[in-house]
Amino acid sequence: MPELITADEFHDLKVPRNPIVPFIEGDGVGPELWRAARPILEDASRKTGREISFLEVPAGEKAVKKAGSPLPQETLEALRRHRVSIKGPLATPVGGGIRSLNVAIRQALDLYACVRPVTYIPGVPSPVKRPELVDVVIFRENTEDVYAGLEWAAESPEAEALRVFLQEKLGTNLSPETALGLKPMSAFRSKRLVRLALKWALKERRPSLTLVHKGNIMKYTEGAFRRWGYEVAEKEFPQETVTEALAQDPETRLIVKDRIADNMFMQTLLRPAEYSAVATPNLNGDYLSDALAAQTGGLGVSPGANIGDGLAVFEATHGTAPKYAGKNIANPTSLILSGALMLEHLGWRDAGFLVRKAVALSLGKGILTQDLARQIPGAKSFGTREFAEMVHKELQAL
Repeated sequence: MPELITADEFHDLKVPRNPIVPFIEGDGVGPELWRAARPILEDASRKTGREISFLEVPAGEKAVKKAGSPLPQETLEALRRHRVSIKGPLATPVGGGIRSLNVAIRQALDLYACVRPVTYIPGVPSPVKRPELVDVVIFRENTEDVYAGLEWAAESPEAEALRVFLQEKLGTNLSPETALGLKPMSAFRSKRLVRLALKWALKERRPSLTLVHKGNIMKYTEGAFRRWGYEVAEKEFPQETVTEALAQDPETRLIVKDRIADNMFMQTLLRPAEYSAVATPNLNGDYLSDALAAQTGGLGVSPGANIGDGLAVFEATHGTAPKYAGKNIANPTSLILSGALMLEHLGWRDAGFLVRKAVALSLGKGILTQDLARQIPGAKSFGTREFAEMVHKELQAL
């Protein structure tokens, strides 16, 4: 019988052999990506002696038609009750309309860490000479910074009131036509993000954790993130970590270092092998994770997770791509590999390994969807279904 995933007082998951896992198909190409990924995840679980019972919960366009809301309260309650779930991309209007559903889910469930592993898979085209040097996991703060959503349109009553307050109380001189936004960053939320990253890096025996920030300019927000990150390492992990300035060669402890954001972009191109785990505020991580993904094949092959205390939602990292919807050409790899991350999060590392291996074998044999095949002269393009069938066949042979 299917059972609920539970968690103890320390937020460690207690996973039965037949857990119930909610899924959201998503908008645009989402439904066909889910149809491609689901059998692979189910079969990997069975091959390792478990059984996932997937439970659909509505969100996005399907939820509007069914429940009149893009994100029904019942959906949030199901994601919270079942603790671990997976979703396809949800549409986000630009410049107006409803708030981002992806952000709304993360904030409603306090999924404070956006986790993005970026690793090169042989056979995937890349614009750089040595993509195999990229093997980094980015921990991006998911609830503050620009994701707090504290902004007001130019000439709105809210923006004008804030402009006047800043002028009268703090001596600023802003034009009346100024749009305004706030960039909140707190010690509590910054520290818990760095703490999670440190625990992961130590568990996985990574050589370093890099704090990425723009503290040279934003000294009291981004600069504070850097300071708070070092404080977590020094006070909570004093025996396991060492700062870059004090590190020896060779070093058995985890090296904690920091880089200014713009320099970090250059470093990931020139010396990517020097970075294995990164903790960063929201906006920096948004840019950095996509830039690193570009070196290893793009968002179509990049998995993602949103993790909180005892809760997690795994998701494709790309958008809905509505112009490709229903055409059997979208790349399901991001969602498939996000599913592998989910299996590992459940403690089923062997099942996650099978999924990763099957994907790598398929890509290594030149089984590429159109987004990848078009980058290689003469390469054959496989459809969404055909690609997934090849991955499934490789999985069954393992």
